[in-house]
Formats: sequence, structure tokens, C-alpha cells
Amino acid sequence: MEKKNPFNIVSKTKQSRFILPSLLTLVGVCLGISSIKFSLDGNFSLAVTFIVFAALLDALDGRIARLIKGTSEFGKELDSLTDFVSFGIAPAFIIYFWELKNYGKIGWAITLIFSVCCVLRLARFNLTKIPENAEWKLNYFEGVPSPAGAGLALLPLIYELSDFNLTLNIKNITPYFVVVVAFLLISKIPTFSLKKIKISRRLSIFLLFGIATIFVSLIFFTFNALLVLGLVYLSSIPLSYISFQRNNQKQFKEEKKDADEDDEDIL
Repeated sequence: MEKKNPFNIVSKTKQSRFILPSLLTLVGVCLGISSIKFSLDGNFSLAVTFIVFAALLDALDGRIARLIKGTSEFGKELDSLTDFVSFGIAPAFIIYFWELKNYGKIGWAITLIFSVCCVLRLARFNLTKIPENAEWKLNYFEGVPSPAGAGLALLPLIYELSDFNLTLNIKNITPYFVVVVAFLLISKIPTFSLKKIKISRRLSIFLLFGIATIFVSLIFFTFNALLVLGLVYLSSIPLSYISFQRNNQKQFKEEKKDADEDDEDIL
């Protein structure tokens, strides 16, 4: 009689579906930790590049898990922990070693503030539940998501690494900018998530063209493209707030209308 292996956590037929998303998540956290090492070496360009790759993997692992039906509670917890390392600790240390260390205790305090705000944002995200009658809210995050927050915090450094020769001493505003980004992480300002956006077939060709343009720009003009994308994201925050309020008012009117119709039926 063949002895069963007591160490099988999942069945062999499902094992690969759970392993692949978690493997991508672990690669992402390795990139985040490695970026800290490169910032210690003063290689800030490679440190920023590794954070970008970690963000791309973070965007892919969840989607791949849902696509191959490999989602699990373990994967969700692992994703949150790695997000904190890759987007809460690593960017803070990169900015600290680049500029904030020159501010002494204040610079270290700002580093801690950013990391604490990131972990609070992730904890709140894990507890957020959207009711079925408000599924449109899936298109919005509450506050800036941690990968986007990491990118925004690194914008001053990205500006220094880019080819834009503007008469702007970005280092002077870096401490204030990082604090603002930290509070955006824990704020309740709605920001676009684009999880449930549907693109018509007529517009799909333009979407593919836009993605290809961004990809090519990132290859040949990496930091210039990252700076432009960061500024575009910043400018989208007021637009997302306006869009959220409009949809919220629309839902409120529909609920009020349904309530009035129910009252009329009762009378």
C-alpha cells in the first residue's frame, strides 16, 4: 500500500496554480530588498529601476492568480507583507540615503512616517469591503495605493536622474513632498484603480498603442518617462475625486428613488 505524503498542503493538480502568483510576489520582494542594497551603494538609478519592476510584478501577480484561479488567503497575506517591504520600506530608505539623511533626526522621522503610513494604508485596504450595490467603487482606491505612493515618493530622485534641465532645486522640497505623499497614502481621497473599466473593441487598438508607447518610452527614456507618468498620476487625483463624487451622487439619487417607490407601494 502506497504511503501518502503528509506534507502536501494542496493537491498536486492545484499546486502550480497557487505557486506561480506567490512566486511572482516573492520575486517582487527580492527586488524591493535589493533596491535598498543598491541605494546603500549609491546606485540610485538601479534602485529606482528595481522598485519599478517590483510594482509591475505587484500589478501582475493578483491578476494572474485570478486568471488561473490560483487565489488563496495565503497569497493575499503574502502580497500585503511584500507590499510593505517593497513599497513601504524600500522607497523610504532610498530617499533617506539619497537626501533625507542630510536632515538628521528630522530626515529619519520622515522616513518612519512614510513607512508607518504605508503599513496603515495596507491594513485598511485588507479590511475594506464594498457592498454589492456599490460595485462601481471597485474602480477607486481609498487613498493612494502603496505602489503608486512609492513611485510618488521617488519622484524627486527620478527628476534628478532624468534629462530635464529645469532651474529647480528639487532637493529642498523633498522632505515636504515625502510627508505629503505619506498622508495621501492614509487619506480617504478616492483614486482611480481601473479594476472594472471596460474598453470597447473600437478603442482597444488605441489602448494597445498607448501601452506600447509607454513601454518603448520606459526602455529608451526610462527616468523621463517615469517622471511624466508620475506627474500624470498626480494630476489624475483631482479628476478621480470629481468622478467618485458624481458616481456617489448618482447612486444616492437611485437609492432615494427606489426608497420613494417602495413608500408609494406601501401606501
